[in-house]
Amino acid sequence: MSETRVNGADVITAHQDLHSEQGALRGEHPGRSRNPVIKVADLAWLEFEKPDLDRAEVFARDFGFGVAARTERELWLRGTFAGSPCMVIRKGRISRFIGPAFRAAERADLDRLARATGTAVRESDVPGGGRVVDLLDPSGFPVRVVHCGEQLPALPEQQPLLLNFGTGHRRTNATQRPPREPSRIQRLGHVVLETRVFARALDWYLDTLGMIVSDFLFLDGQRDRGPTMAFIRCDLGSLPADHHTLAMHLGPGTGYVHSAYQVTDLDSIAAGGEYLKERGYKRSWGIGRHIQGSQLFDYWRDPDRFMLEHFADGDLFTCDVDPGWAPMSTSGLAQWGPPATRDFLGTSPSPQRVRDVIEALRGDNEMDPARLFGLLKAANS
Repeated sequence: MSETRVNGADVITAHQDLHSEQGALRGEHPGRSRNPVIKVADLAWLEFEKPDLDRAEVFARDFGFGVAARTERELWLRGTFAGSPCMVIRKGRISRFIGPAFRAAERADLDRLARATGTAVRESDVPGGGRVVDLLDPSGFPVRVVHCGEQLPALPEQQPLLLNFGTGHRRTNATQRPPREPSRIQRLGHVVLETRVFARALDWYLDTLGMIVSDFLFLDGQRDRGPTMAFIRCDLGSLPADHHTLAMHLGPGTGYVHSAYQVTDLDSIAAGGEYLKERGYKRSWGIGRHIQGSQLFDYWRDPDRFMLEHFADGDLFTCDVDPGWAPMSTSGLAQWGPPATRDFLGTSPSPQRVRDVIEALRGDNEMDPARLFGLLKAANS
């Protein structure tokens, strides 16, 4: 456990002074695997299918993506940072999320992963080439682990504004006029998934991909049953990594919740949001600052109802920070900002949501009436 000594005697743990008021109790999930197969280095891209690639491209450009490649059947989107594309949208009959692709640290990791999972290493279809291993997680999501060949070059950045603070006057004889333009996305940050088999899926990502937990959330009165949400980061050793690259929570459905894309600063988030609003897009929730991860955030719906987040100023942890533990609640989602909306929480009743609940309660999974009522209570707390 990471710790800081005060006056040579008292010990303050990370959960008191760093990111969470509570740490694990004896016997609770450690938040990491003792011997993972490999340790992925990052989230590479996300894969979707949509019937209208032209409409998808219009929104992508308005949201702040660049276009890395476009064919009649595929749209590859990118940020300004060098590296791989951060999203691929393939033409399909319906709009749906396919799954995530993670980046292997070394080419040899793919061979090790293929041997351990009984799969094969194949050529990648990414622009620039590379190799890939195709897996299936316990929730049923296709998961790719890739080692890319040629990397995309960096693009011009949206520069942060020069700010004055108190007596620190960095800007004189100049005004602030952030341009009303799309928030220029730098990179893919994280994806959030809902699953009915949370514990199994969590252990799979830790054991197979070597990821580690930054924070656990648990239901009020049900901590003894284990966590119901995890914010999971890549284990880069002493190199700082995003607070979470993947987040998962238990729920009656199985699917995509949202994905998040880093931009320059708060002005980029706000001015880009005004640009989106003027073009008729629907904000789901924001602007605010999260608790777990500390990001400045703003959430939007694309024309196919997928939720995407602009974020800036997220937490970075090294491998020695242990998981924090906190109760799951709506009020615990943000330090400041407007209240979380029903649209963001997914609590608006719909025929599909009702079907999800019925199927979950009848199926062989981790959902039961106590868990369901606990989730409903958390959504209203």
